[in-house]
Amino acid sequence: MIKIRFQKLGAKNKVFYRIVAINEQRKVTGKYIDLLGYYNPSNKEFKIDKDKYNKWVEKGAQISRSVSRLIEKK
Repeated sequence: MIKIRFQKLGAKNKVFYRIVAINEQRKVTGKYIDLLGYYNPSNKEFKIDKDKYNKWVEKGAQISRSVSRLIEKK
């Protein structure tokens, strides 16, 4: 099963996240299938490729709760 979720990167107290399509059995820092965008909580910067996102949703990818909340806000 493919999931759209955050991939945590950065240093302590300087965290940012990639939004990725990944096999749900992989680790949070594991190899992803497709990079969809990013989110930087320190300056509230958020960017997502809507075409890639819609493509994965059409293929049946499940969206994590945190990513869906972020997309609803934006």
